[in-house]
Amino acid sequence: MHAVGPPSTRQTLRAAQQQPQTTPSGDRTHPLEQRPSLDERKPVMPEHHARSARQPFERAPQGVSHPFVGHQEEARQRAGLAGRHPRPYRRAMPETEALHTVRAQIAHAAELGGRPADAATLIAVSKTVPAERILPLLEAGQRDYGENRVQEAQAKWPELRARFPDVRLHLVGQLQSNKAADAVALFDTIHSVDRSSLVAALARAMETQGKRPDCFVQINIGDEEQKGGVAIAELPAVLDEARAAGLPIVGLMAVPPADTEPAPYFALLAKLAREHGLSQLSMGMSGDYETAALIGATHIRVGTALFGARR
Repeated sequence: MHAVGPPSTRQTLRAAQQQPQTTPSGDRTHPLEQRPSLDERKPVMPEHHARSARQPFERAPQGVSHPFVGHQEEARQRAGLAGRHPRPYRRAMPETEALHTVRAQIAHAAELGGRPADAATLIAVSKTVPAERILPLLEAGQRDYGENRVQEAQAKWPELRARFPDVRLHLVGQLQSNKAADAVALFDTIHSVDRSSLVAALARAMETQGKRPDCFVQINIGDEEQKGGVAIAELPAVLDEARAAGLPIVGLMAVPPADTEPAPYFALLAKLAREHGLSQLSMGMSGDYETAALIGATHIRVGTALFGARR
């Protein structure tokens, strides 16, 4: 900003600004050397401190990149992928518009990975979402839906299925063994087979009902204590047990650790599936679905990017 005042005043101000500043002892000091000492500076509040206005929510949007190729923004732009996923709920995007956006991004990423645009099935995760908010997606042609809890699905889906009989339901949450029979009766695919007791319960229910939903074995890909899933070292034994019991195991499912680059975990899951003769991969959620589609996901579980934040 220019100084305001008569010319003589402005010249005086410019001269004063051009003079190097001196310390009381007369030594000349560069302006950058006049920074406060470390003790005088204000402490920086951590980004996710309880008093900070910036708080974390679900998984942070991930940059899209080819596995093990780095994450340069220029490379992402050349690939034609969005650097970050949209957050439809932040701008009140209608569910149908969000559906078209997510579908297009998944198709584009699958093609970049050398696969057909329709190689990945989009599962709209509708846990805690009421039926009236699911209807627009059903009317727009979305047919695969995921639920976390058997009891919630039992209350919500029979009426919707009466109107849309070609709906396919996926159980994507942890399953208790005592709910195995209900799960077999209601769901078309179960994504969370992870222990011997559940294998046995599902086998009994399938034999009794004469119905055999496809099953994914869930892997604890990040070796996290708080998550369900089979340890990688135990996968061969669990697969052998499930196959011997007659479960139709079609693939592997995993959820990478939060706040990390998911690509290496997705690549590892794909490698494990190949080693064990499995062709399907249930991986990718709202924060990383393009990365999952690029690396080979056949089923992608998206909730928040379609329905907004959970209520």
